[in-house]
Amino acid sequence: MSTQRILTGITTTGTPHLGNYVGAIRPAIAESQRQDVETFYFLADYHALIKCQEPDLVHQSTREIAATWLALGLDTNTSVFYRQSDVPEIPQLCWLLTCVAAKGLMNRAHAYKAAVDANREAGEDPDYGVSMGLFSYPVLMATDILMFNAHKVPVGRDQIQHIEMARDIGARFNHIYGDTFVLPEAQVDDKVAVLQGLDGRKMSKSYGNTIPLFLPEKKLKKHINKIKTNLLEPGDPKDPDTSTVFQIWQAFATDEQTAEMRQAFADGIAWGEAKKQLFELINEQIAPARERYDALLADGEQIEAVLQAGAEKARAVSRPLLAKARAAVGIRPLHG
Repeated sequence: MSTQRILTGITTTGTPHLGNYVGAIRPAIAESQRQDVETFYFLADYHALIKCQEPDLVHQSTREIAATWLALGLDTNTSVFYRQSDVPEIPQLCWLLTCVAAKGLMNRAHAYKAAVDANREAGEDPDYGVSMGLFSYPVLMATDILMFNAHKVPVGRDQIQHIEMARDIGARFNHIYGDTFVLPEAQVDDKVAVLQGLDGRKMSKSYGNTIPLFLPEKKLKKHINKIKTNLLEPGDPKDPDTSTVFQIWQAFATDEQTAEMRQAFADGIAWGEAKKQLFELINEQIAPARERYDALLADGEQIEAVLQAGAEKARAVSRPLLAKARAAVGIRPLHG
């Protein structure tokens, strides 16, 4: 059996936070250390343009996210780490796939339906503010995956639809033009934690409730102190299973540390003490990477060199695949 190829994209909007680290970056880097898989990780800067039209923010986020993955130990010798926009074959293939993607399929995309529903509730035209980028971004996402013939794409349950759409588009192309693309499968790991944010909702940039991953120590402590808790006094038993503090603790702690903190909650640990211990646990784990991150962030040339080397590795795969797809649709030299 050939080596399994696993692909993950990271949209370049915003600063990486603890939820990104626990939910995506940490498991991806662990996966990249396996001998039996090929791993592809890319900075999805074309996708960022759908949500963000502030050039400096897209640029800065690209720099921060690249520095984050490198600081946390991604081995770019064994993985392919690249920027989407450095692979010109992607937008070319995206058009070929757009020509076989069904509009009805795009109408069912969650993000588009959510935008239409919000417009209707507000009494607006259903398509108010909807760009073609937002409407057809599942085709670009399918292109990202099919371009590298990925077998598995790690996603949360809310993202499974994108993989199903990629399969649908790839299968349609294969049906019309012959066998060209591997049809990917979603890889869902329910053991990966989805962190709660400062307000108890899912930690997300869109809620503004995140704890950035590489905050300086004092700021990290300040953010952790802002985590919403109830009014139970020191000495009162507390329920760990409804506590954001405990939930984040569990994502960073060993089983033994988790059991100890669960007991401390039962014994009525003060919220201030629980937050102090949480800060110390997280800070101890990320401090070495924070130093590397700060050094990388100050050296754009080093990050750029890594991304350019990654793009060459990526294009060694994308060039022949695009040539095959172009020939399949009839775009080929007129001789022979």
